[in-house]
Formats: sequence, C-alpha cells, structure tokens
Amino acid sequence: MPPPKRAPKWLEAARVRATGLSGDWLSRALARAGVLPVKEAEDAIRAGRVRLDGRDETEPMAPVHADSRALLDGQPVSLKWRTRVLQFHKPTGTLTHGTDRQGRPTVFDALRTVLPADMLGYGWHAVGRLDFDTTGLLLFTNDEKFVGHATAPETHLPKRYVAKVGAKVIDAKLEPLRRGVKLDDGETVRPAKARPRGEDAVELVLTEGKFHQVKRMLNVVGLPTLELHREAVGDLELDVPVGAYRELSDDEVKTKLNFEPRSS
Repeated sequence: MPPPKRAPKWLEAARVRATGLSGDWLSRALARAGVLPVKEAEDAIRAGRVRLDGRDETEPMAPVHADSRALLDGQPVSLKWRTRVLQFHKPTGTLTHGTDRQGRPTVFDALRTVLPADMLGYGWHAVGRLDFDTTGLLLFTNDEKFVGHATAPETHLPKRYVAKVGAKVIDAKLEPLRRGVKLDDGETVRPAKARPRGEDAVELVLTEGKFHQVKRMLNVVGLPTLELHREAVGDLELDVPVGAYRELSDDEVKTKLNFEPRSS
C-alpha cells in the first residue's frame, strides 16, 4: 500500500491557524514581524535564502509556530511580533491599493517615502479604503485581526467625515441622513450623525463603510460632494500633516479604537 500523501503546506498552515494556536505560514510571519514585506519574503524563500527549524525552506506557505526558528541569508531573524498601528494623513490623488495598472500613485508608495528603514520590512495593511480624491485619516497595521475589527459593521466604530458640497446646506436636507436613507442601489444604510459645518459643508459620522457611501448618501439628499476629508476613526483624531504618519501607542489602540493589541 502506498504511503498516504502529505497535505500541501498551505493546507497545513491553514489547519494550524484553525486550531487557534499562534501558528502561521512563513512568508506572512516574516512580514508580520517586520523582517520582509510579503512579496519580498516570498521571493527570498523561493530563492533558497531562508532556513526554517534547521532545514532549507523554499515554500512561502510552509507552516510556522510560535517556537519556530528562522534564518535569512544565514542570520537569525525573530518571528515574534506585536500589533502595530499607524495613522497616516492620506493626500489626494492616491489609491488605497498596492499597485495600479495605470501607474497612479498609491498610499503604500506615499507611506514608504516617510517610513524609517526599520519599518519598511513590515507587511502593512491599509485599514479600509478612502477614494482616490479623498483625504484624511487612514490607518495601517501589521495585524489582520485589527483590520477586521476596524472595518466590520458589527464593531460600530465611528468614522467622521467632512464634505464640501455643491449646494447650500440646510438642516432639513440632513434629516433623512439621520434616519437612514436608501442609496441608488436600493440598499438602506444606517442612520448617521449629520450636521452643517457652514453653508457649503457637512459633517457625517458613520458606523459602516459601503462603497462611496458618504458621496452616495449626500447625493440622495441633493448635496453633491466636491471634496471629502476623514477627520477621525473611533476616538482617534487626525493629528499629523498631509503625507505624514505617526505610530499609535498600545493605550491609544485600546482606548480610542477599542482593540486589544497583541504584545510580543
């Protein structure tokens, strides 16, 4: 009888994670710990530059555990990690994507230009999306659980926006937004906090993040959006200049974003 086939390494890694243990796969573990971004980690592993637990490893999805030992180019690297969260002031004219076929700049390009060398090895995840022409607070993290927490509608984490609009703002136009309006696709969105910020600007606070939601909500009530800016997420206020970033403390992540960060 032939020996049973061994499960592929990606499946082994998935099973490890399903147990709830602190396991992962190799390329993502390297990126989460700040050794190499995912794509660079995959290339290094396939090129034979990585040893895992005393053996050469060329499979990026090889499973790793909390006590796994790794070498990169013969030098030991730590796979221990902690939750890191950055606030970044997104400039206009940037995509919240890793790459763009048209060659347009992305928020990852902008972030890399201001990060110090010791933070370039992380696999940074943008937390949610802001439109190409929208500015303001965008969070980045190395922790996928934080991404899920901050973007899940069930979390009810508020996001505060200010929109400059192409019509005069009167309170009566905002009342439907406070009750929950039906969008152009027929879906009704949650009630939002809405108030004027002058004759041509509206402040909206949402607890969900549907595609182009702010612009679509304002369009429904006859207030077309000309400019859009995100001022806050949770109790975290944007406090850095355009194109700059700041790392949040663990206490800020806990108290302002209601998330318990992992410590190494």
